[in-house]
Amino acid sequence: MRDFLARALRHRSFVAGGLLTLLMLGMAALSLLWTPYNPTAINIRRRLGPPSADNWLGTDAFGRDVFSMLLVGAQNSIIVGVLAVGIGASIGTALGLWASARRGWVEEGVMRAADFTFAFPAVLSAIMFAAVLGPQSLNSIIAISIFNIPIFARVARGSANAIWARDFILAARACGKGALRITIEHVLPNILAVLVVQATIQFALAILAEAALSYLGLGTQPPTPSWGRMLNEAQALIFRAPLLVVFPGIAIMLSVLGLNLLGDGLRDLTDPRLSRQR
Repeated sequence: MRDFLARALRHRSFVAGGLLTLLMLGMAALSLLWTPYNPTAINIRRRLGPPSADNWLGTDAFGRDVFSMLLVGAQNSIIVGVLAVGIGASIGTALGLWASARRGWVEEGVMRAADFTFAFPAVLSAIMFAAVLGPQSLNSIIAISIFNIPIFARVARGSANAIWARDFILAARACGKGALRITIEHVLPNILAVLVVQATIQFALAILAEAALSYLGLGTQPPTPSWGRMLNEAQALIFRAPLLVVFPGIAIMLSVLGLNLLGDGLRDLTDPRLSRQR
């Protein structure tokens, strides 16, 4: 563990990604305890105010404090990302492990179902759900989760197939262990690092997808602040108050960049071949 931490602190991508991710988590945690103003409070007299000592990042077209909205928007992005990736990873990993353990028609069926699911991107799925159920945050979570399931199924299946070919799996079979026990005790622990790296990358994509869906009006609904909807509301004022576009755009960019750098760092640190090169 100490050796891993020492290598992690020397890895620039991991450190940079970790700091940016901690910044996003810190914003969300802070919003649970404190915000300068009520992020949904409308004050028309202060509409389109520039950054000042009272409103650090200015106010929007309704007089709402932009900094407070960014803080709460971080909380919303993390909730949607964690739920969507958690659900997708759980179901997808289970399907991938099942396909790898059973092989044959089970593996073929799971992989063909994954191919079929890839035909429905998260945005397209969200539009379909919004048409049936109405636009809401739940639609974003369901759509992004469905998109993540085949990704994790493929990653889990490919990584597990490599483990099933190892000699220690043959030894476990010789000891009388069944497929389920081998999967839980030997296969899953050996592919966990790969799944964590993939989850980090998908988390970044989930934040981007949530922002896109909210921008289109299919995700988080008013009055709950959302980075994507902040961009949507600011686009008509881009020449009059360009900072309203800049601040949520930077928040989305830094969050996605941080998680991608963190994922790249984790990949390098958990891959023995790359670790030996550093």
